[in-house]
This record gives sequence, structure tokens and C-alpha cells, in this order.
Amino acid sequence: MGFSTGKGKGPVSEINVTPLVDVMLVLLVIFMITAPLMLNGIKLELPKTKEVNPINLNTTQVVLSYTRSGEYFIGKDKMILEELVPEINALFKKNSTQTLFLRADYGLTYGKVAKLMSFLKRSGVTNIALVTEMEK
Repeated sequence: MGFSTGKGKGPVSEINVTPLVDVMLVLLVIFMITAPLMLNGIKLELPKTKEVNPINLNTTQVVLSYTRSGEYFIGKDKMILEELVPEINALFKKNSTQTLFLRADYGLTYGKVAKLMSFLKRSGVTNIALVTEMEK
């Protein structure tokens, strides 16, 4: 099955790339929209601050979420306190980074977050960045 050019010279054997480009652009848009949402699946109410250092969390960063109910998540995986440090160190090696991004729920007391940070620092995790939301 071929298409003619209108000049009567026979079929054209070129691939029409327009549908391929359309599909690839749609997939690109879908991935651009869903990628940031992958880390925000854990429902937390983060503290609000004025913007200091804007960061965009992605899947190559090591993100520890601490919920109001006292649960720990690395990415979307639920962890217990004893599993945190080995998992964080494994992810540090895998992703070639040394910074842990800590997302702690606003409803947690200062003491609980301070104890977690103290535990992490005693265990060798020294670079901890606190994640907050921007004030409106």
C-alpha cells in the first residue's frame, strides 16, 4: 500500500513521522506532570516558610517523610526506625549523594523532629535538609 505524490511517479516510501512525534509529545507531557507527584503521595502538612532555597524533589534524591502518626517513609516505602539508616546509606551510594531531605508533618512536635535528626546524625547522616512549603 503506497501513497502517490500527485505527480503520478508511483508510491512514496517515506515514513510519516508526524503521528510518532505527536505520541512522543503526549508521553512527555504525561511524565512531566506525574513525576513531581510521585514523591508527594504521602499526605503531610508541611510547615510554611518564606522561600529560601527552592528545590524540586525528584526520585534521585533521598527523601525521608515523617508523618503525624509517627510513620517513616523513604520515597513511598514505609520503614521502621531501625531500617532507616541502612536504607538511607544504600540510597546515598546508589544515587551518589550525601544529602537527606526530611519532610516532617507540621503537626509533629519540635521534640520528635529533633530526636529523629539527632538519631540520624549519630548514625552518620550529617547532611539533612528540611523541606517546607512556601508561604502565600
